[in-house]
Order: sequence, then structure tokens, then C-alpha cells
Amino acid sequence: MAIKGLKKKVAVKGKKAMLKYTVDCQQPADDNIIEPKDLEKFFKDRIKVEGKTGNLGDKIAVTREKSKVHISAEAPFSKRYLKYLSKKYLKMQQLRDFLRVVAPSKTGYELRYFNINEDNDEE
Repeated sequence: MAIKGLKKKVAVKGKKAMLKYTVDCQQPADDNIIEPKDLEKFFKDRIKVEGKTGNLGDKIAVTREKSKVHISAEAPFSKRYLKYLSKKYLKMQQLRDFLRVVAPSKTGYELRYFNINEDNDEE
């Protein structure tokens, strides 16, 4: 005999929030300095999921659209990690002295040139 009004509580598992980030490499790609497809491949090879590289599965998707690389990931994924990987890629390509990673919006990064023209004004 079941007691009326007493029900078993079941934990409801909802969908995890999907985070979407973009890395825009428009300026260097226009000048043929970097290839967006190489950056996309670098992200696919280097992004760690649960402490292991090459373990993207269904949790993370890396896609490219012209000169933008889109990353969509499940909830525990930081935007800062993308900046770290982008800087690591620039260092590997020996472009770290010429390009920097800037956040123009809350959900994306952009690769920009350092402003060298400012130095000429002071002289």
C-alpha cells in the first residue's frame, strides 16, 4: 500500500549549456600570414577534454567559416583556455612578436597586429 502524496524523487538531467566562442583571424589571413585551417587543426589536436587531448567527442565541436574558427562546447569550458591555445599557436608559428589575441566581445577573440605606428609619433 503506497502512501498518497509520497512520490519518489527523480533527478532530472537537462541538457548542459552549450558555449559558443569564435576566434577571428581576418587581418592575418588577408595578408596570407596564417591559414585559418591550420588554426582549426591545431585546436582539434590540442584541446583537452577531461585531461586528454584528442578526446573531443560530442562535447566540443571545432568548425571554420572563411577566416573565423568557431568552437562550441558543453558547459565546463573556459574562454581563457582558447586564448592560451591561440597564443601557443602564434608562438609555434613564430608570430607572437607581431600578432596579439584581443577580446572584442564576450564570446570571441580576434588576432590583431601590434600598433607599431605609435612609436613613430614620439620621435
